[in-house]
Amino acid sequence: MNTLAKFATVSTLALIVAAPVSAQSTLTGVTGLNDQIDDITTEVERDQRRGQDADRFGATGVAQGWRGSFALSASGTSGNTDNGELAGAGRLTYGIGDWNHLVGFAVEYGEANGIKNEEKFFGTYEASRYFTPEFYMFGIGRFQYDGLLTDTSGAIVPGSETDAFLGFGPGYRVLNEPDHTWRVQAGPGARYYKDAAGVSDTEFGFIVSSRYFYALTDMVSFTNDTDILGSDANTIFSNDAGINYKMSNNLSTRVSYRTDYNTDPSAGLKSTDNTLGVSLVLGF
Repeated sequence: MNTLAKFATVSTLALIVAAPVSAQSTLTGVTGLNDQIDDITTEVERDQRRGQDADRFGATGVAQGWRGSFALSASGTSGNTDNGELAGAGRLTYGIGDWNHLVGFAVEYGEANGIKNEEKFFGTYEASRYFTPEFYMFGIGRFQYDGLLTDTSGAIVPGSETDAFLGFGPGYRVLNEPDHTWRVQAGPGARYYKDAAGVSDTEFGFIVSSRYFYALTDMVSFTNDTDILGSDANTIFSNDAGINYKMSNNLSTRVSYRTDYNTDPSAGLKSTDNTLGVSLVLGF
């Protein structure tokens, strides 16, 4: 896409430089020049649309080369209370042939009057190998840390929680259109879990995931990511839904709502965490 944009710029510049030649065929050459610019712009925009369709998924459903996006949000208040919050998230993919690699992370940190009131980190790595445009196998590593726990009344609970998973399994792309995609995957693995009391265990677990994307218009899209991670210790359900508004080729805003539900939280802790996010996303 960037190459096409550069081509348009260079071609337009060349036409402007060549304006004296065009002027020989008309009174000033402006009319002919504008027509040529319009023709080139139309062709470039058509190529860009084709390029977007082809680049989103290749012959095997893998976007080739590097793709990524990063989001960062920060806020602060001063006066009666001094509060500060910082949140960041990113996703980076690399497709080569039938293989696709994905790295994702999310960080949330906050303070109120100099006292930490939020500390969360989430990271994941996933590799996929496509055998057909629909069917693939995946391997995944997942790590989640919550360094500040609160009970049902909002009071801080000493300790932290760590949840890690390593697994593999099959996946299937149910929908595979340029503007409408949905894939599901599931598999077994090993899970490490440490609760607020510091008690840890490694055991057999499983993961079930769903990834959904729908382009409402050229500017607005909807995504919904769902994960279910379970073992004997508990089962965690996570759902992240978001609306993305594209302001330019590389810049967009995102409004998201994330829900994390734990079937068996540590004593005194809440089962559900909800997060509403508004962020600026830089993509490439």
